[in-house]
Amino acid sequence: MAEFDVTLTQNFLIALLIGALVGIEREKHKSNSHPGSFAGVRTYILLAQFGAVSAWLSVFLQTPWLFIAALAAVAMIVLSSYYLENKANAVALGLTTELSAITVCLLGGAVMFGFAEIAVSLAILTSAILAFRDPLHGLVSKIGADDLYAGLKLLIASFIVLPLLPNQAVDPWQALNPYKLWLLVILISGLSLVGYVAVRFFGSVKGTMITALTGGLVSSTAMTLSFSRSSKTETDSGAANRLAAGILLSWLVMFCRVLLIVAAVSVPLMQQLVWPLLGLALLTAVLAVAFFLAGHKLQSVEATELSVTNPFSLWSAIQFALLFALVLLLVKLTEHYAPGQGLYWLAALAGLTDVDAISLSVADYAGRTHAVDLAATAIGIAILSNSVVKTAMVWVAGTRTLALRVSAATVALGLMGLLLFRFS
Repeated sequence: MAEFDVTLTQNFLIALLIGALVGIEREKHKSNSHPGSFAGVRTYILLAQFGAVSAWLSVFLQTPWLFIAALAAVAMIVLSSYYLENKANAVALGLTTELSAITVCLLGGAVMFGFAEIAVSLAILTSAILAFRDPLHGLVSKIGADDLYAGLKLLIASFIVLPLLPNQAVDPWQALNPYKLWLLVILISGLSLVGYVAVRFFGSVKGTMITALTGGLVSSTAMTLSFSRSSKTETDSGAANRLAAGILLSWLVMFCRVLLIVAAVSVPLMQQLVWPLLGLALLTAVLAVAFFLAGHKLQSVEATELSVTNPFSLWSAIQFALLFALVLLLVKLTEHYAPGQGLYWLAALAGLTDVDAISLSVADYAGRTHAVDLAATAIGIAILSNSVVKTAMVWVAGTRTLALRVSAATVALGLMGLLLFRFS
C-alpha cells in the first residue's frame, strides 16, 4: 500500500483554494453583470484541479508535454466558449473571464511544479485585479498623457538609462560617479512624481492641507510661492492663517524628505540629524495646527489650486543632475582646498535654491570622510538658508499679513534649529 503523501495532498488543496478564490469573484461578477458567462466558482475549481493533476502527471511521468497539451485543451475550450457567447450577444464582450480561467489553470499547475507560494500570491493579485474593476477603470480615466509620459520616463531612466552608466568616477577629483548621480536623480524624481500624481488625483478641492502635503513632495518652494500669490486673491478673514498653515505643512514635508534622502546615503549622518529634523518637523506641525485653528473659515473655503508641471520631464531631470553635479564638485573642491568650515559657506549658497542637492552632496561627503558633525551642521545651514529665501518669497509675492505669520514661524524655527543643531 502506497504511503500517504501529505505534501502532495496539501498542494492539491492549495490549487483548489486558488480556483475557489478567483471563482468566487467571477461568480459574483457573473450573477451581477453577465448571467450567461460560462465560468462560475465550480468551473474555476475544476480548472485549477485540471491544471494541478496534469502538472502532477507531467512530473510523475517526466514529460512536460502532458501539461502543455492540457493547457492547450483548456485554452481551446475557453476560446470556443468566448466565440459562442460573443455570437449570441450583439454586444462585444471582453476577454477578462477567459484569460482568468487560463491563468487559474496555470496557477494550479505551478503549485504542483513547486511554486506554491508564488502561485498563491499571484492568485490573490488576480482576484484583486478582477474585484477592483471599477476603481481601476476610474483610476485609468484620471490618468492624463502627462502622467503616462512621466511614469514612462521614470521607468526608462530607472531600467534603461541607469544600467548603461559607468559605476565609477569620471573626473580628476573623483567626485562625479554617473551611476550614483543618476540613481539619486531617480530618487528625487520619484518622490516628486508621487507628489505630482497625488495633486492630480486629489486636486485642491480636498482642501489646502491635502494640497500642501502632496504639493510639498513636488516642491516646498513652489508650494510657498503658489500660496503666497493666492493670498492676494483670497480675501476672507481666515485666508492668511489657512495659507500660512499650508506653507508650513509643505515645509514639514521638506524636513521629512531631507531625512529620507540622508538616510538613503549615510546612516550615521541620519542618526545625527534625526532628532534635530524631527524637532523642527514637530514645531512646524504645531505652528501649522495653530494657524489652521486660527482660520475662522478654514473648513468652508475651497482650497487654492496648485499648478504643477510634469516633475520628471527630461529637462527637469537634466537640471537637477547638473545642479547636483555642480554642488558635488564644489563640495569635493572645498574638501581639497578649503576643508572644514568652507563647507558651511557652500551649504548656505546651495540652500538658496534647493535643499535636496546639497543634502545629497553633504551626505555623500559624510560617508566618504566620516565628518558627520561637520555635515550635519552644513545641512542645518542649508535648511536655514532655504527657509529665509522662502520667507522672502512670501514678502515679495504675498500679502503683508501672510508674510508676518510666515516670518514669525521662520524665526521660531530658526531659534529651534540653532538650539537643536548646537546640542545634537
